[in-house]
Amino acid sequence: MIEIRRAEPDDGRALGEIHAAAWEAAYAPFFDAEFAAAGVRDRRTRWHARITDGPETILLALLEGRPAALAFFGPSTARPGLAEIHSLYAHPDSWGSGIAAALMSETLRCLRADGFTGAHLWTLRDTPRSRRFYTKSGFAECGTVRAFDFGDGNPLEQVAYERTW
Repeated sequence: MIEIRRAEPDDGRALGEIHAAAWEAAYAPFFDAEFAAAGVRDRRTRWHARITDGPETILLALLEGRPAALAFFGPSTARPGLAEIHSLYAHPDSWGSGIAAALMSETLRCLRADGFTGAHLWTLRDTPRSRRFYTKSGFAECGTVRAFDFGDGNPLEQVAYERTW
C-alpha cells in the first residue's frame, strides 16, 4: 500500500535517509569516494530545516507504512508561472515498486491545484534511469543544458525537462 502526505517536522530524519540512499546509488559514482561520502552525510541532515522554511512543498511517500520516497517542489524562480521540482527521490529498496510514479502523480496534482501551468526540473545527463522516469511521467527535454557544480569543483552536465498541462 502506498500513502502520500505532506512532510511534517518529525519527518526530517526519514527524508534524509531516503535522499542519502538514493543519492548514493545514483550520483556517488560521479565523484571521488571522499566527496561522495561527505555528500551522503550532508543529505542525511539537511531536511529538518527545509520542512519549515520557504514556499516549497515536501511530500513523503510511504510504502507499506515505511518512508520510501520524497518530492520537494515549489514556484520556479527562473520560469514565471511554472513550478520547479527540485528533488524527487525514492529509496533504492523501493525502486520498481511504483512508489516514484505514484509520488510524481501526486506532485503534479498538487501543482495543478496550486494553479501552476506546468513544471520543469533538472537531472544529470548521465543518469539514464532518472531520464527514462521523467519521460514516462510526461516530461520532455526542452533543450537547455547547464553545468552544475555539486561542490567538488568538477561541474557535471544537467539537462532540463518540462511538462505543461
